[in-house]
Amino acid sequence: MISIIIVTYNSGRCIGACLESLKDCGAEIVVVDNGSNDDTAEVVRRFPNARLLQAGRNLGFAGACNFGARQSAGGALLFLNPDTARQTPLGPLEEVLRSAPNVAAVAPRLVNTQGKNQIGFNVRRLPTRAVLLFEILLLNRVFPNNPVNRRYRCLDFDPEKASEVEQPAGACLAVRRGSFEQCGGFDEGFFPLWFEDVDLCLRLRQKGGTIHYCPQVRFEHAGGHSLEAMSFPEKQVYWYRNLLYYVRKHFGWATGLVMRAALLAGIGLRMAAELMGLVLNRKTPAWVRRERLRAYWRAAMLSFSAGENRPRVKAW
Repeated sequence: MISIIIVTYNSGRCIGACLESLKDCGAEIVVVDNGSNDDTAEVVRRFPNARLLQAGRNLGFAGACNFGARQSAGGALLFLNPDTARQTPLGPLEEVLRSAPNVAAVAPRLVNTQGKNQIGFNVRRLPTRAVLLFEILLLNRVFPNNPVNRRYRCLDFDPEKASEVEQPAGACLAVRRGSFEQCGGFDEGFFPLWFEDVDLCLRLRQKGGTIHYCPQVRFEHAGGHSLEAMSFPEKQVYWYRNLLYYVRKHFGWATGLVMRAALLAGIGLRMAAELMGLVLNRKTPAWVRRERLRAYWRAAMLSFSAGENRPRVKAW
């Protein structure tokens, strides 16, 4: 049996459609709400096939997933964002896990609301030092077709073909329970989101498991829901903080020093652009640019921090 774990936070606008699509899917459905202050809980209670667990506070994505996994019974755990909707049966996911004991996780196909494959998001390769440097220094944004970015985002990926992959998106990822528990679940130090799915996929592979892409199972994914509740400063600080934590954890202190220097350079470029905009570009209000400058300053200060997040809730 598959247990579907859905983490919500002010998700009243989209969780209903997600749960509607999961009716009669044959899976256990567990919704972990991270202290929403909208009507998320009321919407979930309309679906008798879904069990609602109210955390009462924001555990972060990793913490809520671990909490839901501990309260579920399935031999496989399908972690699902609330802005997704099932379009096909789940049977092929179970078949892959049942027929191949070495497979630790399976990724369904993700399509956007227009039905187009989400190339560059659905499946990526694990980030290398070069990838992270290119991200920090804005090279992937300025030159998106550079070879480092194309390889990282799997821009040549064939979405019609089942294959072994490195790092599927955590928005829709099925993980064998035994493999999940063996590697300790999600690392709750990645708070509140970003890089926790990358870290999990890396550790699953380090334990000898493989990760497969299953195009026969398809979910629609609207995308962006988790970001709507965050301010611009929060996005900057959380992303860079978790990036530095990932680097410290998997690449060591020497690479960490390089990434911190790169962070200062990348943030410096962003701040210079905003300062030029204050003088030359009158389209963006001055207060917006000042807010961005303050956000970038906060992110830059991470270069001088301890560089290691602390778990906010009990680990697996």
